Amino acid sequence: MLLLNDDYTPMEFVVIVLQRFFHLSSEKAVQIMLNAHTRGSGVCGVYTAKIAETKIRQVLNFATENEHPSNDDGT
Repeated sequence: MLLLNDDYTPMEFVVIVLQRFFHLSSEKAVQIMLNAHTRGSGVCGVYTAKIAETKIRQVLNFATENEHPSNDDGT
């Protein structure tokens, strides 16, 4: 799964998402967030389609609950 950079979501929120839904350490979450910020995308992990779809739904719901836009296209 790829995390795509956008101009709206705060970096701190992205780190929280990576820790909460992808079970990453703080250091790894920051590294992935910075890769997305500087390179346009960062790899969150490799999952089966079913698990990836579940994670996408969870992240989108969490973002909506926290009033953050999402630009997720499911990739």
